[in-house]
Amino acid sequence: MKRSKRIFLKVFGATTLAGGTAAWRLFGAAPAQAQAAGTSFEVSHSNAEWHKILTDAQYNVLREEGTERPYSSPLNSEHRAGIFACAGCRLDLFSSKTKFESHTGWPSFWKPLDGAVATQTDTSFGMARNEVHCRRCGGHLGHVFDDGPPPTGLRYCMNGLAMTFTPKAV
Repeated sequence: MKRSKRIFLKVFGATTLAGGTAAWRLFGAAPAQAQAAGTSFEVSHSNAEWHKILTDAQYNVLREEGTERPYSSPLNSEHRAGIFACAGCRLDLFSSKTKFESHTGWPSFWKPLDGAVATQTDTSFGMARNEVHCRRCGGHLGHVFDDGPPPTGLRYCMNGLAMTFTPKAV
């Protein structure tokens, strides 16, 4: 009897996990573009066009709200003066003057450039976070948290894959 109970619990647990994962994908992890039905952006492309413009990894982050592995982006070590821009539409997003080392594994900034990003509530993973996306193409960039340095107290935790860097005097 104990063996059949154990088997039942394993099957029930696996079924619950699979169902929960499917529900999360259907309802909790919909890309920002799908959640904001009717939202139009200055730069828009079909999925096929985005696949041609972006690498697979960039597409996963920008268009499917994926997250790169921590400490995997070369932009973590970028300390030159310059501008970080959206990898999807090339809109300037952050000045290197606002970049700081957050020790989180992702490029972090305390302030975006004026009018560069927009935010919305992201309730995936059973928590409420503020998702940051490019205001021009809607690409997912990362999240903003309230544990950053002065003067804003904010930490824009960005995926390096979602951005490009251009060195220049700022």
